[in-house]
Amino acid sequence: MLLVGTPVERAHLREALDEGTIEVVGEFSTPAAARASGLAADGLLSAADRLPATDVPEIVEELTRREIEVLELLAEGLPNKAIADRLHISDQTVKFHVASIYAKLGAANRTDAVRRAVRQGLLTL
Repeated sequence: MLLVGTPVERAHLREALDEGTIEVVGEFSTPAAARASGLAADGLLSAADRLPATDVPEIVEELTRREIEVLELLAEGLPNKAIADRLHISDQTVKFHVASIYAKLGAANRTDAVRRAVRQGLLTL
């Protein structure tokens, strides 16, 4: 089995696995990294799909209206330049908002931020 998620999420997955019958052959932060590894495994277990919503930390600080707008565009898969163009702001301002979103949601990357926002009810996909 390949495990995918943040280090904390992977630790939770390892704890939940029956170590006597399931062998973990690799751990990765993203599904793409797991696929690129070339390791032979019977499956990929992603923390995003397996952890109950209660394992997602509550938001410490509310997102601003502009941060929600940036988050919605992140969910569409837009790069910073396209987000900046769409919102008529600079690339640097987008980078600032993205960093703030990560901090407020406790996210490691764009995908994690969107996943956490969906679980918190901030976004609907």
